[in-house]
Amino acid sequence: MRKLTLPDDGLDALFGSYDENIRYLETLLNVRIGARGSEVTIEGDAGDIGVVEAILTDFAELVREGAAPSSQELRQAFKQIADDRTSSLKTFFSKTYRFNPTGRKMVSARTATQRRYLEALQSHELVFGMGPAGTGKTFLAVAMGLHYLWQKKVSRIILTRPAVEAGEKLGFLPGDLQDKVDPYLRPLYDALFDLADPDKISRMLEKRIIEVAPLAFMRGRTLAEAFIILDEAQNTTSEQMKMFLTRIGYGSRVVVTGDATQIDLPAGKLSGLIEATTVLRDIAEIAIVEFTNRDVVRHRLVQLIVQAYDRARQSA
Repeated sequence: MRKLTLPDDGLDALFGSYDENIRYLETLLNVRIGARGSEVTIEGDAGDIGVVEAILTDFAELVREGAAPSSQELRQAFKQIADDRTSSLKTFFSKTYRFNPTGRKMVSARTATQRRYLEALQSHELVFGMGPAGTGKTFLAVAMGLHYLWQKKVSRIILTRPAVEAGEKLGFLPGDLQDKVDPYLRPLYDALFDLADPDKISRMLEKRIIEVAPLAFMRGRTLAEAFIILDEAQNTTSEQMKMFLTRIGYGSRVVVTGDATQIDLPAGKLSGLIEATTVLRDIAEIAIVEFTNRDVVRHRLVQLIVQAYDRARQSA
């Protein structure tokens, strides 16, 4: 058993309504936590007691520094620390892993891999983010792009995807070319509108400060002072990937995201993402961050679905 005395400030936020935050922490670790006034007792496995003690100590320090974490943020932090014992509450709430790109919505790393991804986005000019759906690869890249734009570190954002026909034929879709490719680019629009005021994003799209376009539109261009995101890169051919990577200009940062298990290219076509991460892996200036199904941060069912498909593929 361990006893701690915490400052009165922030105790209500720490425990949450009906002690829901502390009860959630107990489900993640082999501990029982009780409190009488500002005195907290921790019983359970010695290693887990140490983890809880570190969490409570960090929380007290954060409160003294003026932080006011929400219950949802605390539960996210608890989950991350339980999954990755090298993490801490102070790390979770640090500016490196938690930022508000446009003043509208707080964005934070929710897994250890997301932390490494955000570090890479800030320290490398070219980053590859690979892994299954729901791991935050595209969302975090768009958030960082908006952060760089709002901070005037870049002058524009370019979001692109290969318009690969995954079962549907583009020619049979109604409308002009932009109408035909927009459904393929919709997830990028969704991330933009989720993170910033829709009217402001619409104006930036009109002025082409933010550009969302099919990958084919990148040919022949040199993209300088831009934050460039190539999404669904597993569906690029070798030629398309080389073309894209050689568009990088001075002052630009580039993020390439994709899932090597969801390739919609014709049989026999090598994915440009797989080739590029193999060929470029030894270049120190390029970061390659690989997510797994443990990093899925969507509905819990998404994680279970990804795991089931992984098992089926491995046993085939």
